[in-house]
Amino acid sequence: MLNEIHELPEGFLTAKTEDLLELLGKPTLIHLSGRDSHPLFVSTLLHGNETTGFYALQNILKHYQNDLPRSLSIFIGNIDAAQQNQRMLEWQVDYNRIWPGTEDANLSEAHMMQQVTDIMKQKQPIASIDIHNNTGRNPHYGCINVLDETCLALVGLFSNTAVYFIRPLGVQSMAFAEFCPAVTLECGQSGEMSGIDHVMRYLQVCMEMDAIPNRAPEHINLYHTVARVKVPEHCSFGFSDNATINLVPDLEMYNFCELEPGTLFANLEADIHACLQATNEQDEDVTAEYFSCDDNRISLRKAVMPSMLTMDTTVIRQDCLCYLMEKIDLERE
Repeated sequence: MLNEIHELPEGFLTAKTEDLLELLGKPTLIHLSGRDSHPLFVSTLLHGNETTGFYALQNILKHYQNDLPRSLSIFIGNIDAAQQNQRMLEWQVDYNRIWPGTEDANLSEAHMMQQVTDIMKQKQPIASIDIHNNTGRNPHYGCINVLDETCLALVGLFSNTAVYFIRPLGVQSMAFAEFCPAVTLECGQSGEMSGIDHVMRYLQVCMEMDAIPNRAPEHINLYHTVARVKVPEHCSFGFSDNATINLVPDLEMYNFCELEPGTLFANLEADIHACLQATNEQDEDVTAEYFSCDDNRISLRKAVMPSMLTMDTTVIRQDCLCYLMEKIDLERE
């Protein structure tokens, strides 16, 4: 399933994401040589409608004009979905749930991601950067899967807001964190120039530094994902009054806000008993800990901060409604 090449295909620097299926044919790992042979690894388009990473990479490559300060390996992921501007197609699996550590290791896509991981482990990258967008309104922030100073430093170069998580399994950053500092960047909504410019500046810093700092910045605000929230598969849902679970309008405005107990998430169809489903890092049901479902209302039971809330019903079905977070106070010497 994988192309592995050592130069940019003709037309790569001017292509749109919807052109990549015709240009590349299948997911592609590109190795480009730079003055420092210790490469930076960047993955993008693991979700086909999250385009910021690709356009930031185009800009950084144009900026250096074939004189890279360090070698660069780029993985271009779900180009089938990118052609149709979709997160993933109906027949596909999620390209950011099938990296080493996934529960679906027998899938052909998982074998491809294992191949990419094995190739890059041999190359010993200085860092791994996986670039994503949010569907709903969120600040620019970074995610890490290991609480060490180098990963904290790497994410802190991008944003003073960071999220630590160990679920879901099979994500790219978690696989690469086994052998190099690894982050996931969440760069606002796809297509926004502010996100493209921010990622380009970040990549330039990473390309030109001698090594990743080994000390977390003082300014970082770190949050821990404690629960993943989904809508039950058997329930209809939406943002109006004609579904079993009617989510509140502008729900995505809750993102990265400290919410108090009692905050309303949804109204229920009359005389229907249903609730949102929350699972913790051990994949245990913790719905009753976080939500109350009384008087045809779904409300928070405890104070939390949500992230990745979206009003895109397709994404909610394909992935989840949101994550719930609590702040981590870093101990400083």
